[in-house]
Amino acid sequence: MPKINGNEIRGGNVLEHNGGLWVAVKVDHVKPGKGGAFAQVEMKNLRNGSKLNERFRSADKVERVRLEQKDQQFLYETDGMLTFMDTETYEQIELPADLLGDRRPFLQDGMIAVVEFHEAEALNASLPQKVTCKVVETEPAIKGQTASKSFKPAVLDNGVRLMIPPFVGVDEDIIVDTESMEYSERA
Repeated sequence: MPKINGNEIRGGNVLEHNGGLWVAVKVDHVKPGKGGAFAQVEMKNLRNGSKLNERFRSADKVERVRLEQKDQQFLYETDGMLTFMDTETYEQIELPADLLGDRRPFLQDGMIAVVEFHEAEALNASLPQKVTCKVVETEPAIKGQTASKSFKPAVLDNGVRLMIPPFVGVDEDIIVDTESMEYSERA
């Protein structure tokens, strides 16, 4: 694995530190008036979710880890565990459902998600950026409201509440951006 200097750490990098695998969530490069520059790094453990704030000087060396990404098909959820299957080898793996956080409702049966592996251990899963959902409940459009950039509340078929444009009605399919959790376009 390649070693990088402390000042080369960027957000999203996966690091091996203190015997664990950590993802850099937030990185601030600090240049104090006195003393050398350093990177203040907020990290999250990929195995247990604990957080850590660490200071790395530019001379410090740290191991950068590259995770292997594989497309996996979502099969089902039982007892808070999500079961995914490799579409080539048909091997099944389980990941905790709380790994997806508030994006969990957008995971649909048969959906292909990207699962990240370190050696043979599955660590993380990410959903496609755009997901199609059906509007099951919303207010009717008010005449004249469509001229301005206004939004109205809606409930989707997966129970998620979000704001949609006034021209979208009940039983219409929309595309939702899973990163920003916002309406993207009509399906």
